Amino acid sequence: MNLITSLFLGFVTAFVGITPPGLINMTAAKVNLKEGKISAYWFVLGAVIVIFFQATLAILFARYIEGRPDVIVLLREAGFVIFSVLTIYFLLIAKKPKAKKEKIKKKSISTRFFLGMLLSALNFFPIPYYVFVSITLASYKLFVFDLSYVFIFVTGVVLGSFLVFYLYITFFQKIENKTDYMMKNMNTIIGSITGLIAVITLINIIRYYLG
Repeated sequence: MNLITSLFLGFVTAFVGITPPGLINMTAAKVNLKEGKISAYWFVLGAVIVIFFQATLAILFARYIEGRPDVIVLLREAGFVIFSVLTIYFLLIAKKPKAKKEKIKKKSISTRFFLGMLLSALNFFPIPYYVFVSITLASYKLFVFDLSYVFIFVTGVVLGSFLVFYLYITFFQKIENKTDYMMKNMNTIIGSITGLIAVITLINIIRYYLG
């Protein structure tokens, strides 16, 4: 295990986690279309600053609970309930979203910067995601909770996140039709993902109590 591996793993996990169309990357792309790349990059800068702190907090929390199997099981049980409820909501209750063209009014660069921070702060997905990823990688001896490795891993997360945002800003017009299709079916996609996670979590809980 070396620092280059830690940087690469942080980069890959961020790239995988942020690539699906979401509020932040779609907003970055639309800001670019309406206001230009400078405003879009300031928006992204605000977003990645928050992602840096979210990932750091998540990994430090994972470092604390790694040696506490009772806490891990409790989190799994809570996660199973949450993901089950989300699955039922997105598949059976939530209304189908409609793809629509949103008008983005011209704003100052500082406004876009703080909007990026705000939307990123409202997105709680990175915290449980990086807790799960870091514990999983550590279980396979691919990651250690040393502060230097944590910092390098989070640096990789920031670089991977920035690359995804850059790709959305650069190529959004070419993939807009595909993302519109995904937005129309987003409830089904999210419900399927949360359902799969709920099943995997349940299996791990059962294995823990049987083993």
